[in-house]
Amino acid sequence: MTQIGAALLTRLRDELGREAVLTDVDVTAAYARDQMPLAPSGTPLAVVLPTDVAGVQATVRACADAGVPIVPRGAGSGLCGGANAIEGCVVLVTTKLNRIIEIDADNRLAVVEPGVVNQDLREAVAKHGLFYPPDPSSYDWCTIGGNLATNAGGLCCVKYGVTSDSVLGVEVVLADGSLLRTGRRTVKGVAGYDLTKLFVGSEGTLGVITQATLALRPLPQAPGTLVAAFAGTRDAGAAVSRIVREGLVPSLMEIMDATTVDAVEKYLKTDLGTGDGTGALLLCQSDAGGELARRELAAIEQVCADAGAELTHTTDDLAEGAMLMQARRSVHHAIEAFGATMTDDVCVPRTRIAELIEGCERISAEVGLLIAVCGHAGDGNMHPTVVYDADAEGEFERAKRAFDAILELGLSMGGTVTGEHGVGKFKQEWLERELGPVGLRVHRQVKHALDPGNLFNPGSMFAL
Repeated sequence: MTQIGAALLTRLRDELGREAVLTDVDVTAAYARDQMPLAPSGTPLAVVLPTDVAGVQATVRACADAGVPIVPRGAGSGLCGGANAIEGCVVLVTTKLNRIIEIDADNRLAVVEPGVVNQDLREAVAKHGLFYPPDPSSYDWCTIGGNLATNAGGLCCVKYGVTSDSVLGVEVVLADGSLLRTGRRTVKGVAGYDLTKLFVGSEGTLGVITQATLALRPLPQAPGTLVAAFAGTRDAGAAVSRIVREGLVPSLMEIMDATTVDAVEKYLKTDLGTGDGTGALLLCQSDAGGELARRELAAIEQVCADAGAELTHTTDDLAEGAMLMQARRSVHHAIEAFGATMTDDVCVPRTRIAELIEGCERISAEVGLLIAVCGHAGDGNMHPTVVYDADAEGEFERAKRAFDAILELGLSMGGTVTGEHGVGKFKQEWLERELGPVGLRVHRQVKHALDPGNLFNPGSMFAL
């Protein structure tokens, strides 16, 4: 360890307490990467777990003085390596800043710290008849800070939008340790630049979010659920396009290809009731309540039938609906049973979902690896997952080739290389291709203006 590193550890322990500064290599290794094991990572000098804003500021100032980079981290549920440590950094973990500071039911907002778990916030505001919409698949353990950093989405995006659509303001520790407050508590407000949206989705490269003011909605009604099975993805894609065109807005609209359906049925040891030969499965919910929900699902069911669905089923039974939702939320673990995985996150126009899935089938045949596709049909955000044998010679390279081919395909369709997982340390070259030279130059200028010493998460998103 260098003298600078030793002096930094002493200062951090003096200012935050010894228990907040972890250096045991077995412990720090657990904080060195997120859920994307293929993204590069290094060994941190220390993992710091402050319990308040002052602790975050003290950490930032100490690291800035020592010239040691900081990688902010939440629960580590990310899928792009955005929270992966770099060699010799300090990993600043926000999970102990976990207070729900305020729930203002009359103004329909909550003020929370970044370590609050998404599901815990949902349950807390539900007691007030309110609803926090963003619901990533890891909602039962991911934290609000991580959701903010990646501008996370989830299954309800088709109706309620992504995380940024629910953020009124944030509190951020900047590179000099000062505290910036952005946004407001009012419904409307256009004074100055929209700095709130600048920090939401910045993946910890501009500052450390220590508080957020979040907009809430009235608690939805218990959902009705519809499942439609199609012989091929093109028919399912046609149904999605018509649902959107006719102005139907379910609270959830998910698509699963045949490979994904098969994987989920084996994983859950259940039959989803779609029969043999299913090429694609469409899963929709409506939380409009009562007769409104029944009419909405009936209209969607008719669209699916007209598009060639071989089977449609609608239910008001909450247990049956929950079983179908469990099938969708279990996809990631179900596919992992087949081998090592690379989960992509490409978003295309909704009219081109079927083309993307068919393109993934072609890529699968070309590289000789299994690719399972599911995603949020309501907003075109697909998650093709490449399965490979990590111990077999050459399979990682083929998997990476497939991963890149999917991103290339998505861009060629007018899409984007990430819809909700972020860029992190795995997709920098693809961000550059999507943004172009002018867009990337502006990103670098913003980064330099707010973080001139490249203190926060260097090497993530893009290189300076």
